[in-house]
Amino acid sequence: MNDHKKRVVILGGGTAGWITANLMATHWKDKGFDITLVESPDIGIIGVGEGSTPPLKGFMDVIGVKESEWMPECNATYKVGITFKDWSTKPGFTEYVHPFLAQPDQFTAPAFFHNSFLRRKGVDLEGHPDHFFLATEMIRQKLAPVTPENFPFEIAYGYHFDSGLLGKFLARVAEKKGVKYKSATVTDVLLDTQGNIDCLKTAEGETLKADLYVDSSGFRGQLIQQALKVPFQSCAESLFNDSAVVFATEQEESYAPHTISTALKYGWAWKIPLTNRNGNGYVYSSRFVDDDKAETEFRQHLGLLDSDVEARRLKFKVGRVEQHWAKNCLAVGLSQGFIEPLEATALDMVQETVTRFIEAYNNGNYTDKYRKEFNDRISGRFDAVRDYIVCHYRITSRSDSDYWIANGSNEKISPSLRAILMSWMAGKNITDELLDQKLDVYFPNVSWNCLLTGKGIYPPQEQLRPGNELANKYKMEDIHEFIRRCALNFKSHQEQLQLLRQ
Repeated sequence: MNDHKKRVVILGGGTAGWITANLMATHWKDKGFDITLVESPDIGIIGVGEGSTPPLKGFMDVIGVKESEWMPECNATYKVGITFKDWSTKPGFTEYVHPFLAQPDQFTAPAFFHNSFLRRKGVDLEGHPDHFFLATEMIRQKLAPVTPENFPFEIAYGYHFDSGLLGKFLARVAEKKGVKYKSATVTDVLLDTQGNIDCLKTAEGETLKADLYVDSSGFRGQLIQQALKVPFQSCAESLFNDSAVVFATEQEESYAPHTISTALKYGWAWKIPLTNRNGNGYVYSSRFVDDDKAETEFRQHLGLLDSDVEARRLKFKVGRVEQHWAKNCLAVGLSQGFIEPLEATALDMVQETVTRFIEAYNNGNYTDKYRKEFNDRISGRFDAVRDYIVCHYRITSRSDSDYWIANGSNEKISPSLRAILMSWMAGKNITDELLDQKLDVYFPNVSWNCLLTGKGIYPPQEQLRPGNELANKYKMEDIHEFIRRCALNFKSHQEQLQLLRQ
């Protein structure tokens, strides 16, 4: 894409399309870019993702949007982590939090690593991650992660939101930045003699030409997969889930800043608090249960067996394309891939993909060499997320259905994940192994340790022996008191959300 070629067409809206439009309009401001987003009025948006990881805050900062501007409009709440319930049957480990990290955790995390490492060696020390991180206490007390001026520490946090409302909000922001919107249905994609996309034909009789095409068309992958024939690498052998059923339920009077993931018989259920409702979904595998039975199980879980609340059913495929940037096309969102929503990584993948592409273009690196580096980087992040998600299932101790038995005995996992699990079971420090396997490019060492310790991957309690003075160098009462004092600095979740509306 030479300097005189500055036309961009984004095919598809939704949150992914509008995140892309905003990032490009912001980074390429005053550089003569003509950015158009084309969205079909006849094709619906998946839009079930209602949670994020901390990088979404950075995105809002980049495009110049304050929390007070977007959160009330999108019924948004704060998120400091994910609580996993009933994923493990091991006593004392049936529930744990995967925390977003806070700066004060640097004072308590060493104790977590020390205790959990020695517990794997058979020493009887507290090794459950919930005792060591501020996020867990904030969830327990239902506190908002917005730091006051007198508390000089940063806290990483994400959000929960109505994805439909967020997409509409981002559309308005993008249009103010000069992005053009066109309502049209693309029916044909024409290629030139070099195999690049030449133009798009619409049902309305228009021809859309650009120098760069962004595929945000969802699972269809209308440009990257259908037109350019970029192969799709399925993860179905290691991630069995392919379906979801979704309900909205009434909100409670108060709610904690976390997503809840509860393991059920054939998958897991999310519960996401918004200011006006709860978002609920059951992610399951159609190989092990039919849709009607899954919906009945989920209704029972929610106490809705006798309710006429309508369910929404979804199908999805897990995996990624082999190339996220092919020819003159960049794939974002579901068109580039999807690793199920267990850790709410989808929007961060969009941000990373678009940001890295913009960097490559700004550096003049619109060449085959840099395209390969870009694709390897993005694929590496997808694969690291895949391994982390697969690990949730592979280390399960549940055996109450064929689904969980198959997950717990599945040998079709990546060599990189196998190396991590072997290292852990051998009692080794997995830090170096994570680096060697390039699995720390998304989830850091502490996240992997929380996952494995939170599910109780330790020797049985009866095999543990008391530790000596050196082993017991960290006093749990001191750690608990430090975390308790840190938590005194924060407002309640409800109070902070109300302040945003003033």
